Amino acid sequence: MNDRADRLRELVSDVAAAYFSNTHVSPSEIAGVLDQIAASLGAIGEQASAVGRQEEGMVHGEPRLTPTEIKASVHPDGIVSFEDGRTYKTLRRHLSGLGMTPLQYRQKWGLPADYPMVAPNLSAVRSELARNMRLGQGVARAEPKSPEQPTRRKTRGKHVPR
Repeated sequence: MNDRADRLRELVSDVAAAYFSNTHVSPSEIAGVLDQIAASLGAIGEQASAVGRQEEGMVHGEPRLTPTEIKASVHPDGIVSFEDGRTYKTLRRHLSGLGMTPLQYRQKWGLPADYPMVAPNLSAVRSELARNMRLGQGVARAEPKSPEQPTRRKTRGKHVPR
């Protein structure tokens, strides 16, 4: 515990020195600034220990999700990301920003292979648009032309047809 307190004092002094070198602070405010820095750094240390306790509930460094949590993450208008807890219409774009592929995301969180990456309502809208545009049905075959006589170009009277 004593090492932790010494490390906190060292960090507070480093942050305070950087802050005071770039900012004008009156002598009466210095104690308050130091207290704020110490409280902020102390809170960060407490969050780190809480993360360590959460990791104990993980299997081989991967979080465990229950089937109920997985099912609850899929809403009609969005899918809740297990990375940051926010709702997205499409997870692919969010994951690419994090440098992950959908396969890596599924493996990290232990999700099934059929876990959706697009919200159900958005998927239905896209599907309906594709049907209306007749995408994926191939090109309609044109009926073959009946053999007709080739058309001749009209001459302007200069040439005599052969």
